[in-house]
Amino acid sequence: MSSGIIILFVAAVAVYFYSSRRSRLPLPPGPPPKFFSGNVHQLPKKEPWRMYATWAETYGSILSFRVPNRQFIVLSSLKAATELLDSRATTYSDRPRIWMYTELAKRNLNPFNISFNHPNFKTYRTMLKSSLSPRTIQSYQSLQTEQSRILLDGLHKNPEQFVVHIRRNAGAVVLYLAYGWKVTKSDDYFIGILREGLEISAVLFQPGRWLVEVIPLLRFIPSWFPGAGFKRVASDLGKKLGRLDTIPFSWTKQQIKSGSYTHSFVSEQLLPEDGSTVGAQQEEIVKWCSQGLYGGGADTTVSSLTSFVLAMMLFPDVQKHAQAEIDAVVGQDQFPTFEDRGKLPYIAALILELLRWAPVAPQGLPHHAMKEDIYEGYRIPKGTTVIANIFSMSQDKEIYPDPLEFRPERFLGPSPQVDPRKFVFGFGRRACPGLHFAEASLYLNISCILAAFTIAKPLDERGEEITLPAEYENVGVLWHPKPFKCRFIPRNNDLLATLSQ
Repeated sequence: MSSGIIILFVAAVAVYFYSSRRSRLPLPPGPPPKFFSGNVHQLPKKEPWRMYATWAETYGSILSFRVPNRQFIVLSSLKAATELLDSRATTYSDRPRIWMYTELAKRNLNPFNISFNHPNFKTYRTMLKSSLSPRTIQSYQSLQTEQSRILLDGLHKNPEQFVVHIRRNAGAVVLYLAYGWKVTKSDDYFIGILREGLEISAVLFQPGRWLVEVIPLLRFIPSWFPGAGFKRVASDLGKKLGRLDTIPFSWTKQQIKSGSYTHSFVSEQLLPEDGSTVGAQQEEIVKWCSQGLYGGGADTTVSSLTSFVLAMMLFPDVQKHAQAEIDAVVGQDQFPTFEDRGKLPYIAALILELLRWAPVAPQGLPHHAMKEDIYEGYRIPKGTTVIANIFSMSQDKEIYPDPLEFRPERFLGPSPQVDPRKFVFGFGRRACPGLHFAEASLYLNISCILAAFTIAKPLDERGEEITLPAEYENVGVLWHPKPFKCRFIPRNNDLLATLSQ
């Protein structure tokens, strides 16, 4: 037998035994499933991340469960999520198919859901990262400052509607950034479109509602067939989302054509500096990316700023410390600016604590294993949906002692605790490209609100403060505080009077 044949024989035997060993490895532990339905009966319809966190206490930081036709693995520790989703990004950068949304509603080219293997994926990432880099976003600081003043004026004149003012602020900033659209009122037309799009998407994503997610073969049923109403719903809502995406994009194209456009993400992409012509395919890419900007940047900011208001009401000592820093650095007769940012370390720590204490997407967006893998002696089959339970990481007592407390000090001093930006903005090649812009908006709005107001608990009929619990509800994949009341007490009426001048 020649040496070449011997080498091939040995290699074949080695591959066989290696493959056999992999197939014998167990899945990560998890709650016992039923034979046919798996763990469907144990999954809550709301806030599933809390159940995952409870399971992790029993089964460890990497656990598994299944539903019909789909295997799930939940990563509850930063270590596991980093070692898999960051270090092995080429294996875990895909997204699982959400049959109602990506396939039946034809939203598979959405930047958040597009396949890692699709040729547009790298184009999206390059386009968004360059347009949202720390240097590029400086050109939008005047916009953020202007909209922050409008937010403060709204909080001063009508504080009961603080969530409405926050939503207007977030929508105005993102719409101007993406399309050059100037919001002039709270019931703005484009903000309404943005809101409607988010609500429609939440319906398509609603867990446990659509049987086709459990039995994908149902997608082949003709839409006229009895019981196939879900296909008609997906088709109708998908077409409606497509129309909503097109409205602001077409408006910007029309402004460019007329020559009276405002600089924006869309205008920058449709008018390359080299003077080249943008074709229909490139236009479609720009439209999807602009949709990703407002889809990913509006409601997340609303969640964070509303959580900030809640935290300041519940932790008044933190608020006083932050206000003292602002007063010492900026004074009491002006608002903080971007130039003050580096001189306000406690405000920076407060923002980090906000991101940790109330992560806007507690279980992030799911990842998809593109090939079989082994981790910690466990088998991760190809096709597995991998969830990074950001909620568990943010509440990890090993890295964040007293995690329910709001303590910015944990990120200050010579031995700060783990930076939550390592996990709250996602992992690997699916990490949020807009994190720098999001942090800039949070800094300006938070520092200016603290300079202008003291956020206090509401009063009962006897004039005594009411202590409210921190309660949340999930809206799609996002987490928002449940409606609550509070008071915005002006700190300097003369300063606030300048907002109307």
